[in-house]
Amino acid sequence: MTNVPVATLPGGEKVAALGQGTWNMGDSSRRRKEEVAALKLGFDLGMMLVDTAEMYASGGAEEVIAEAIAGRRDEIFIVSKVMPQNASRRGTIAACEKSLKRLKVDSIDLYLLHWPGSSPFSETLEGFTALTNSGKIRYWGVSNFDQREMEEVIALSGGGAVATDQVMYNLNRRGIEFSLTGWCEKHHIPIMAYSPLDQGKLLRSPAVENIADRHSATAAQVALAWVLRQTNMIVIPKAGSEAHVRENYGALKVRLDAQEMAELDRAFPPPGRKKPLEST
Repeated sequence: MTNVPVATLPGGEKVAALGQGTWNMGDSSRRRKEEVAALKLGFDLGMMLVDTAEMYASGGAEEVIAEAIAGRRDEIFIVSKVMPQNASRRGTIAACEKSLKRLKVDSIDLYLLHWPGSSPFSETLEGFTALTNSGKIRYWGVSNFDQREMEEVIALSGGGAVATDQVMYNLNRRGIEFSLTGWCEKHHIPIMAYSPLDQGKLLRSPAVENIADRHSATAAQVALAWVLRQTNMIVIPKAGSEAHVRENYGALKVRLDAQEMAELDRAFPPPGRKKPLEST
């Protein structure tokens, strides 16, 4: 079995660099059994990090995770998120407590602000700090923050504890390479890449398909391998079926050479200027 690579959080803890996303999970009771089985298989394969949010299916995705991690909570690194409209000091604490109940756990490993909102981040940070002190979360971070916003975070008292920035990143959405990835690397903050397949758009790319054929792989595996090759990058593709989980896991066997990397750069050029941060 191929070992899942790891990424290192600022505090030194190592987590699976290939995890599992849960966006759109929990929306249908008919798919519940299949979604739980998919997550369990991913854990069995070593994809021990799972990402969710209070927003996903209005908490339904967290309930799917609760079923999938039953009996093995200590093995799994759980990431969840608070919505900006709930991100005041008191609101952050209340939202976290609701997520804990849905997840049926005592603590969330990494708790993120889902995107910048109207509440000053200093208030959200107060909530994160209170939750950390009470043991209800272990680490905190942000999502959909660009470099300027990250600079504002670490300038706050206690802001240097930010553990990750979760952003959209894939072959077709490379804007963060212009400055954000270098800034995060300098500050030892891993990036968590969501939508690594660009919501399926990359599966229809001739350039990706051609390389996949050479490796006897799928386009999805090549697109994932491209993101996974980067140091201290956490990738969280969603898979709602066991077959999809196995396909994602198979990306770990794909090794892109210099020629193939150059081909992908021609098909999906790196950014030549600063662009607005992209998100779903």
